[in-house]
Amino acid sequence: MPQPTTAVTMDGKALAAGIMDELRIRVAALADRGITPGLGTVLVGDDGPSANYVSMKHGDCAELGLHSVDRRLPADATQSDVDAAVDELNGDPSIDAFILQYPFPPHLDYQSAILRMDPDKDADGLHPVNLGRLVMGEEAPLACTPAGIVRMLAAYDVPLAGRHVVIVGRGLTIGRPLANLLTLKRSDTNSAVTVVHTGVDDIGAYTRTADVIVAAAGSPGLITADMVAPGAAVVAAGVSFRDGQLQSDVDDGVAEVAGWLSPRVGGVGPMTRAMLLSNTVAAAERAADSGTGS
Repeated sequence: MPQPTTAVTMDGKALAAGIMDELRIRVAALADRGITPGLGTVLVGDDGPSANYVSMKHGDCAELGLHSVDRRLPADATQSDVDAAVDELNGDPSIDAFILQYPFPPHLDYQSAILRMDPDKDADGLHPVNLGRLVMGEEAPLACTPAGIVRMLAAYDVPLAGRHVVIVGRGLTIGRPLANLLTLKRSDTNSAVTVVHTGVDDIGAYTRTADVIVAAAGSPGLITADMVAPGAAVVAAGVSFRDGQLQSDVDDGVAEVAGWLSPRVGGVGPMTRAMLLSNTVAAAERAADSGTGS
């Protein structure tokens, strides 16, 4: 791999804008058939970052001309309240796909709510049926952040086939589905993958052997320059909030060692949102082709 002194910035915002342009063409084709794709969201509680993220998703829908439904429940909502919201969106013919915004308040069972979803309306690609389809290499809605990461790396010609990728983090939304996606025998993946986490004593012993590092642990500054091989690609997928500030898993000093680096702001986040819209439009296309669309 090349070894520049300063990493190439992988601009997720610019890439996402290109994906939006592609989606406009597909949305227009559906409009010609009298179909408007619909995205639903369920947000429980008053978590500020989650509320902001959901609002951005609805803004994206308005920009593309998608129908959207925003269901917001109070922090003291019961499991029955959540179930009712899921059932409503499952049965709404104007909604092709929807998400349950994570995290839920601790008294609620997020996994139970996911299981209640119609897998064909799973915009986040996190229903066990769709995760199982991913493991089997079958067509399915892909988890949005992993799909966005793979597309970003491909756009910047970062080699993945046969290369060693170390994922730091084993969460449901990034680490686990990304590991499965990267090992698939596809032209844009086909990697050797190692998954580590914050319970591992010496994470650097693994990351220093990696051609690509995906930091997705939600631990600020976890990946430092001495943990990165010169010229490696580093994806800053894990973020957290401290004192109201967005923090990255990747220390700023990594830019002086890595060959490619996604920025803390304008990197993975816009790609995740673009992939959510892509999943929604794809769901509308599948429904239209099967004759079940609105």
